[in-house]
Amino acid sequence: MLPWKRLSLLTVFLILGLVHGFPGESPAGDDEARRSDTLSLYLENDLFGFDNKDRYYTHGTKLSWISRDLSDSGEASSLPSWIRWILDRVPLINGPEIRRSVSFSLGQNIYTPEDKERSDLIPDDRPYAGVTYLGLGFHGISGRRMDTLEVDAGIVGRHSYAEDCQKVIHDWIGSVDPKGWEHQLKDEPILNLYFERKWRLMKAREAGGLGFDCISHMGCAAGNAYTGVNLGGQVRFGWNVPNDFGTYLIRPGSDSSAPEDDGDPRFFRPLHRVGVHVFLAVDGNAVARNIFLDGNTFRESHSVDKKPFVAQCTGGIGVILHRFKITYSYVYRTKEFETQKEGQQFGAIAVSYTF
Repeated sequence: MLPWKRLSLLTVFLILGLVHGFPGESPAGDDEARRSDTLSLYLENDLFGFDNKDRYYTHGTKLSWISRDLSDSGEASSLPSWIRWILDRVPLINGPEIRRSVSFSLGQNIYTPEDKERSDLIPDDRPYAGVTYLGLGFHGISGRRMDTLEVDAGIVGRHSYAEDCQKVIHDWIGSVDPKGWEHQLKDEPILNLYFERKWRLMKAREAGGLGFDCISHMGCAAGNAYTGVNLGGQVRFGWNVPNDFGTYLIRPGSDSSAPEDDGDPRFFRPLHRVGVHVFLAVDGNAVARNIFLDGNTFRESHSVDKKPFVAQCTGGIGVILHRFKITYSYVYRTKEFETQKEGQQFGAIAVSYTF
């Protein structure tokens, strides 16, 4: 089966699981970008890279919606009352000069050992595991800073249905049937809280559209799925670099694709332009807990000795086609556990539509 057909099947599979839509209109005006919603689809797989070994972090899918600017009480009135109540009380994203938004996401990640033809437990390789989750994020933008507080709730284990998804997709594409899923992590509800701050440290652009920016980020996480801290940054260079807070992989706090109003009449309006840029990013993580390596929290399960520090380097290209932002990333991640043979490489595709 051709790669684009595989991508289409994965996209359809996720969209069928979406149970609610978030309609929106895009009013005209100079602040059109701030009055627009953004829908993003993320797909990650080593199939999209140059080293397709189908192992470790083998696949990730995420569909997310991030709202327009909700600083105006009239815009926020369309949200459920309990979300408005939280939005008005979340620290760090409230203030007279802060533009606020919320995001909802639905995702699934799949993890497997290297040898999927073995049906026995492989003690020195990472456990079979999957997670399906819902995320609710609160975002605040003030000048060159963006703060995100996100809570994720979901399930790890058999009822994440990661096993079913992988087996069905492998059957469709004629890949090896994974035989060791009976050793996957046990069912466990997860609840995780994440905070991340991004800074646009530098930004320069000529009237013709050529420019660059530099964005840093740092964050922390706490919960039974993942506990740790992260630090990193990225540089982007090109023509009509988008006025957002960067390109990120699937992870909490990564929904930063919503455009902003440039506020400068010399430049194209953000939703009516074409552009292309390249980017390079580095990330470091100090890991205190990772359920996908440490195993279940309250029950005996397969586990491996994780590495306390993991680094990642990402390079890629982004294209802006009016209301669409399309990015391709190639990722190298260092070893995540002690008996891992080598680092991992995979590719990531993200498509965002602003409306």
